[in-house]
Amino acid sequence: MRSYRTLFRTPEFAPFLLSFAAFAAAQTIGGLALGTLVFRATGSPLLSAVSMFGPQLAQLLGGVFLLSGSDRLPPRAVLSGLALAFAAGTAVLALPGLPVWAVFVVVLLQGLVASLGGGVRGGLLNEILSKDGYVLGRSVYNMLWGLTQMAGFATGGVLLALLSPRTCLLLAAALYVTSALVTRLCLMARAPRSSGRPSVAATWRTNALLWSSRPRRLAYLGLWVPNGLIVGSDSLYVSYAPGAAGTLYAVGALGMFVGDMAVGRLVPPGVRPRLATPLRLLLAAPYLFFVLRPGAALSAVAVTVASVGFAASLVLQERLLSLTPDDLAGQALGLHATGMAALQGIGALLAGTLAQLTSSATAITLMAAGSVTVTLALAALGRREERRPTVPGTRPDVLPEPAVTD
Repeated sequence: MRSYRTLFRTPEFAPFLLSFAAFAAAQTIGGLALGTLVFRATGSPLLSAVSMFGPQLAQLLGGVFLLSGSDRLPPRAVLSGLALAFAAGTAVLALPGLPVWAVFVVVLLQGLVASLGGGVRGGLLNEILSKDGYVLGRSVYNMLWGLTQMAGFATGGVLLALLSPRTCLLLAAALYVTSALVTRLCLMARAPRSSGRPSVAATWRTNALLWSSRPRRLAYLGLWVPNGLIVGSDSLYVSYAPGAAGTLYAVGALGMFVGDMAVGRLVPPGVRPRLATPLRLLLAAPYLFFVLRPGAALSAVAVTVASVGFAASLVLQERLLSLTPDDLAGQALGLHATGMAALQGIGALLAGTLAQLTSSATAITLMAAGSVTVTLALAALGRREERRPTVPGTRPDVLPEPAVTD
């Protein structure tokens, strides 16, 4: 599948995207409103960053206990319930007089329930599309995420100039409800992809199975760590340039859109695997420029160019799926989404701490330097793995069929 026309003729693909777009718009508008609300209340770049990206850090706990539900629960019910849970939590965050500690309790709970979302959506997309359409479909999914972020942050910035952060949070809650309705009314009910009950034991056992080979571990680390460190830099836009934060988030989404379109539609499949390291380096290198404390215009250029590098995730997700049985695709992608979200939350926490101790510009630069270092180290480990001899008759990089029955 190499054309957008064929892709959008696929049944359910368009409503799947529409549901996700409403959810993503709610996240961007609500996240910017919450970060602004906390920053105005506390003056702390650390608390502002954690309020925006804390749910992603909390997903680590969900990934430990809940991920088996990605393949063992009906996807339409999970996605509808997830959107309604976020709507309720966001409405609570809009309550006047809510103390900061209560804000972070809600953020933690949202992160826990969100841990199922990435795996369920990824697995459902893998079911809706044919095998040869996944990368193109995922690139459109990512492009939509970029466009929605761009529009959401730009709209959020305008709304925050006209309305209070609490009113913007209520608008985000309404968008979550819209996502739930589209999911429930426009997507087909499907049975779980895998048999058995979701459980902590099943989650741990399958996560261990997914983590069992070195090539897959390198793919996961490449998806998580460089990305998480750069999102830590992104979390400081509000404190680095309070008046231009919405613009920086919007142009970052534009860069993501360009990168995903190029890699998903224009780059030949045989070339894609070679782009993982260059794209991850591109993701970090422009942020080193922040050591010079650029103004809003030059910062926007650096952010736009860097965000093209987020397309590295397409390359590495394709690699991950090639190493994973179909009935574990949801949990494999869920582990990726949870680990990525957790590392992004850790990145936000680390960046906020560094900014608290130094400055936002210094913290952004240090996080970028860390991302470059990790990317080069993983590239070296990958080259070493390629040179390792393989025992004849074995495929150590491919998972065996799982023996999971509970």
